[in-house]
Amino acid sequence: MSYTSMAGSYDVLTRDVDRKSFFEYYKKLFALRGLSPSSILDIGCGTGTLAYIMADAGYDVVAADPSEDMLSQACMARGTRPLSNPLFLRQSFATLDLYGTVDAAVCSLDCVNYITGDDELAASFARLGLFIAPGGLFIFDVKSVEKYSRYKDSLFIDQTEDMYCVWRADYDPVSMLCRYSVDIFTRRGELWELASEEHIQRAYAPAQLSVALESAGFGNISFFGCLSCEPPIPGEERIFVCASKL
Repeated sequence: MSYTSMAGSYDVLTRDVDRKSFFEYYKKLFALRGLSPSSILDIGCGTGTLAYIMADAGYDVVAADPSEDMLSQACMARGTRPLSNPLFLRQSFATLDLYGTVDAAVCSLDCVNYITGDDELAASFARLGLFIAPGGLFIFDVKSVEKYSRYKDSLFIDQTEDMYCVWRADYDPVSMLCRYSVDIFTRRGELWELASEEHIQRAYAPAQLSVALESAGFGNISFFGCLSCEPPIPGEERIFVCASKL
């Protein structure tokens, strides 16, 4: 299972990611497409950091994630904010079922890469498209094929005073699947607790993403470099995609 025991350490493990910069970037793309959304879906919301940033900025936010543990972390961070904004739902792409439509949807930090099959990708985009208003935007990012190609029997280590994490990654260029094993040691008083998870991600070329989006009723598809309004450059590690619901 992914993002169960890891949920409590997720914000620490991604502390180098500035969610505010993602939000500011999304606003640039909204303006670029002439859209002024009032409601936003944050799919794959994780611990809710970005959802809270958008809600605090005045947007009506629905935030969905399939991991109960991640959503528990998100709910604990609510503080004095109203229970209705953000509205957290335990849903994935495949099970998405909103009460109506939203003006825009965002999906951050390679959540789309966790969809591991072409048919599943097309079906997930089609499901999402049911809940984006005509003319609304879907913005997401993926790790590039170039980045995955560097993951061959790779080992990554991250540590803080109270946490020690070991990632092992191996990418198969034929299946385009990257398999991760994650071991997390967390300090519990004088002892350390070990938890392990397995993750599988799929690399997608821009052409594959375009086919899936078009089949789901999206058009005006643009590919950008990382937090850029320019096309990706060779070697780009993260690619952003912006598409309109036709």
